[in-house]
Amino acid sequence: MSRVRRGLLELLLVAGLYVAYTASRMLADQDVTAALGHAHELLAVEGALGIAREHAVNAWFVAHDTIGLLASFWYAAGHYVVTAGALVWLYSRGRSVYVPARRALAAATVIGLVCYLLMPTAPPRMLAGYVDVLSRHADLGWWGSDASAPQGLGGLTNELAAFPSLHAGWSLWVALAATTATASRLARGLAWAYAATTAVVVIGTANHWTVDVLVGWMVALAGWVLADVLGRIGWRALALRGTSGAVVAAAGALDAAVTAVGAAGAVLPGMVVPPRAVRRIVRPGTHLSPHVDDLWRSSPGSPAD
Repeated sequence: MSRVRRGLLELLLVAGLYVAYTASRMLADQDVTAALGHAHELLAVEGALGIAREHAVNAWFVAHDTIGLLASFWYAAGHYVVTAGALVWLYSRGRSVYVPARRALAAATVIGLVCYLLMPTAPPRMLAGYVDVLSRHADLGWWGSDASAPQGLGGLTNELAAFPSLHAGWSLWVALAATTATASRLARGLAWAYAATTAVVVIGTANHWTVDVLVGWMVALAGWVLADVLGRIGWRALALRGTSGAVVAAAGALDAAVTAVGAAGAVLPGMVVPPRAVRRIVRPGTHLSPHVDDLWRSSPGSPAD
């Protein structure tokens, strides 16, 4: 396949991901009462942890109009422009750099969307005591009063998709991608500065809670780990004769989890792996990781090979 055709295919793939991202956000529960309840729960957690700083940061953005205006443009545009630019830059550096990064972004986005569906959460701007900074500067931008959606298109966004912050998650993905793709201190520094600034902006504009940012970062990291696991075992596992892709992917995830737990020297009290159930699914003669085989043999009721 020519480089141009591959480029067009990747463009369609990323566009499809974005369409799915937008559509999935709109499928989330629109129960405002429940979303406000979740927001208060997150705020209570932040209070217990001593990290509830949204009110002070938001007040500072409101007191400094220029900062608030610049932050509004940053929030409305950077999330898409910088991420797209990073994808183009990574693609230009070759598939060995681009493909793992693209997989990580897709994985992180899917995890974030699942969170939106399971836990709709109101942003700070929907609670008393916080100011919607983007709405305050809407007359100078293209957005309206519905998050960062263009004026008149508020129905295409989900205002209860605050947890986690994919603005923060995607920005950290940019920083991680730059770190893996180049040795340039300037490029890396700019990428990490972008991630840090985005974290402050999403809080200061009252679009996300501090916990949203932290979990958004965790989602981005999880995306990289999942992409790495799938990259190492995915295609090899799918090629195993007589075993469904879903089963092998699950076994691979277990394999990675066991490896991670072993490497950390962690112990999970009471954890019992049902070896007989797994052996009934995976056909005899299928060879998986020695980590999984060892765990099966050492588990109660493990079948003899």
